[in-house]
Amino acid sequence: MQGTVDGFSYGLVTPVAAYLMACLGGALGLRCTTRSLLVTRTWRPGWLALGTGAIGSGIWTMHFIAMMGFSVTGTPVRYDVPTTFASLGVAIVMVGIGIFVVGYRGATGSALFTGGTVTGLGIASMHYLGMAGMRLNGSLEYSIPLVTASVLIAVAAATASLWAAVQVRGFRWSVGAALLMGVGVSGMHYVGMAAASVHLHPVADTAGDPAGRLIAPLMIGPLLFLLLAGVVVVLDPRMVSGAVAPGPPPPPGYRVPVRDSYRLPPAEDRRTVPCPRPERPARASRDHRTARPPARPAARRRTGPHAGQRR
Repeated sequence: MQGTVDGFSYGLVTPVAAYLMACLGGALGLRCTTRSLLVTRTWRPGWLALGTGAIGSGIWTMHFIAMMGFSVTGTPVRYDVPTTFASLGVAIVMVGIGIFVVGYRGATGSALFTGGTVTGLGIASMHYLGMAGMRLNGSLEYSIPLVTASVLIAVAAATASLWAAVQVRGFRWSVGAALLMGVGVSGMHYVGMAAASVHLHPVADTAGDPAGRLIAPLMIGPLLFLLLAGVVVVLDPRMVSGAVAPGPPPPPGYRVPVRDSYRLPPAEDRRTVPCPRPERPARASRDHRTARPPARPAARRRTGPHAGQRR
């Protein structure tokens, strides 16, 4: 017996809320990735780790909120807590691999391909591992073409977002990249849900906890981490506008050391102002060069009793 799968039990409330959480996590994570490219190698792992946690928490929170609207006629839907938490760990680890590859190798073709593929596979693995954590009176079956399509959507969205993180500057472009990532993650989720079908079994007790009981304890950790990442990004003056933070002017003759060059904006962000050439002195005219210097005024003739004596 086939059960009817409904992914929109609460209408558009859960899809919209899930999409916003994916955008929030993507925006914070991508901005942290961008910031990591402007610092020295000492600080880069910290920014990349913060971005990894933000993206992983955002997409996992998006998945769990979207699953709140998932229901199957004829059976209750419950969740296994260890498997659900394992999906969060998989998301953070695989997203972290992709972000660290791009963070250290830059926007090269091989780095974007590797990082985007690993990140996209991490998003898809999180989704299907979370689906495996569901407990219901039936078995899940998947359509292979739709599963393949969902994985390709996740990989494409992850690659485009990572490219934007290392190439795009400015707040508006970062928001656009986050919206794109939210579309990719949400699209992957609902295409994957469309690939699922449930074959009901005879009525039996379903193990696990209902989603309503788990939503508070499961989401408090990722939400607090997103809040922490948001505070760090907001307090960093370069995260919003990408400009150098204002500070006191350097002393005269000060030259920025090489170890502090990360404080300067990247080459594509600097406003190049053409330096005017110093004007050469006008060449003297021929008449001026040949003119004789003015003669000295004649010495005054001394008069008096000592006029002919030398001093």
